[in-house]
Amino acid sequence: MTRKQRRLVLIGSGLVVLAIAAVLVLTALRDSIVFFNSPTDIVEKKVEAGSRIRLGGLVQPGSLQRKDIDAVFEVTDGKNAIRVTYRGILPDLFREGQGVVAEGRLIDSTSFRADNVLAKHDENYMPKEVADALKKQGHWKDDYGKAPEAQGASQVTPK
Repeated sequence: MTRKQRRLVLIGSGLVVLAIAAVLVLTALRDSIVFFNSPTDIVEKKVEAGSRIRLGGLVQPGSLQRKDIDAVFEVTDGKNAIRVTYRGILPDLFREGQGVVAEGRLIDSTSFRADNVLAKHDENYMPKEVADALKKQGHWKDDYGKAPEAQGASQVTPK
C-alpha cells in the first residue's frame, strides 16, 4: 500500500467515524427536541398526534375555563384555534388575549394537553416564535412590542 493510499484510508475512516457519531447524536436528540408550532402550522403541516411540541399564539378571549387546578383554554393565531387542557397553576401573567407558549403533547388536530405553560413576563414582551407566527398570519399589531406610554397610557408622576 502506497503512502497516498494509506492517507486516503485514514481520511475515509475518519469520515465514517464522524458520520456514525453524528447519526448517534441526532438519534439521541430526536426525543428531546421540541419544535414550535402555531395552530395554523398544526393544521397545515398535519402534525402527528402524540408529538411533543410547543404551541404558541394568543389566548382566545372568552375561552378560559378553570376548575380547581384544571384549566381549559384556546390558543389562536387568528386563523385557527387549538383547545388546550392544562393541570396545574397557571402563571400569574396568564390572561386572555395575551401571548402564550404551551409545551406538551398533541392529542389530535384540535386538542392539546400541556404540561408547561409560559406566559409573557412583562407587558412589553412577546415570545419571538409567537410574534413571528402572528406576523406570518397577518395578525400582528404594531403596538404589541411598544412601551405602555406609546400605546396611549397616562404617565403617573409622583407628588
